[in-house]
Parts: sequence; structure tokens; C-alpha cells
Amino acid sequence: MGVSPRSSTICGADFFHTAECPSGLFCIISIISKKGIMTGMISELQVGVITQTHGIRGEVKVFPTTDDVNRFKKLKEVVLETEKERLTLMVEGVKFFKQYVILKFKEYDSINDIEKYKGARLLVPREKAVKLQKDEYFVADLIGMQVITEDGEYFGRLKNVLETGANDVYVVETAENKEVLLPAIKECVLQIDMEKEVIAVHIMDGLLE
Repeated sequence: MGVSPRSSTICGADFFHTAECPSGLFCIISIISKKGIMTGMISELQVGVITQTHGIRGEVKVFPTTDDVNRFKKLKEVVLETEKERLTLMVEGVKFFKQYVILKFKEYDSINDIEKYKGARLLVPREKAVKLQKDEYFVADLIGMQVITEDGEYFGRLKNVLETGANDVYVVETAENKEVLLPAIKECVLQIDMEKEVIAVHIMDGLLE
């Protein structure tokens, strides 16, 4: 993973890191949850999405929404969520194929029983999520936070985080309902206050043009 404020697709990953790295960027590792706008601390965090079945014995192909894909090796159970169902399933087998994770749930042994869950989200309780290090945050907790300037003026709210490679980019929706892209680097992102749910930023020259 790169050394930048990261947030894998605002739709999944396991943590968000803002420690300063040698490159001068914030180090951030991402995570997603089942909620888009923050309403206090998120209780469940999304680690993947079922894309399709795999074979005929009930295995599923999962697109991981966590930057720490190896976390699946230690995964004992997950909550499978659709618009109509919530099931707690035991993880019986884990394999890796290209960018996907192949999971086998103890409760399902046939493709006919599991194929209806294509597109389902896989969640874990916060207490079973990847352990955070100092100055790391769950991206799901950051989405919806108020963004202010270094002078204390309201600027907008964090709507999304885009992964670009060199560094992540914060998508901020302003009071005028416009989207402004802010690079997640220490020169721009000055402070993240989780208690006050506020991100302080410096608007660098040219960002509003």
C-alpha cells in the first residue's frame, strides 16, 4: 500500500491512518462500512462484497473492501447483509484468487443455495475489525465529518475519499453543494479531531479554481 491518506473506495476497507510518513504524506489505510454518513461511531465495518459464486460447492468470490486482505485468514464469522436479510455465517474456508477472496461458509454447501447472495455485503463488528495503530482511523468514521479551514471557517463535509496512487484525495461537498477535491497530504490536511468530528484543512493555491 502507498504512503498517503488512504481510503479504499468509500465502500470498503479496514482502517484509516494519518501518521506522517517519510515521504511527507499522511499514511492512511482505508475502510468502509454499511453507512455512508457518520452518525456517531460506526458499529459494523464492511470487509467485502460477494461478486459471484465459485464452483458448485457453495463457495463465493468476494471483492475485498479492506486494504489488509490477509485479515480474511483470521476471519471466523461475518454478517452477510442484503436489503432484506442479515445472516451471521461461519467462515469455513479461505482462498485467494487474483484480486478476489474465495470464501466457503459452513452453512452452505451448494451453489443453488448461495447464488442468491450475489452483491451482498460482508460486515464485521467494530470490535473484530483490524486493530488500529496510533493515529489511525476508520474511514467510515471520517465520512460526513465537518471540514473547516485553518481560520476556523466552515468549508463543507467530507463526502468521499478517492485512491489515486500517489496520495488519496478528499471529496468535500461545500455549503454551495459543490465538490472540491483536496489532496490528503500534510500541507493540506492539518488536523483530524475525532471527538469534535472536525477536519481542519489548508486550502492550497489553485484548489478552488
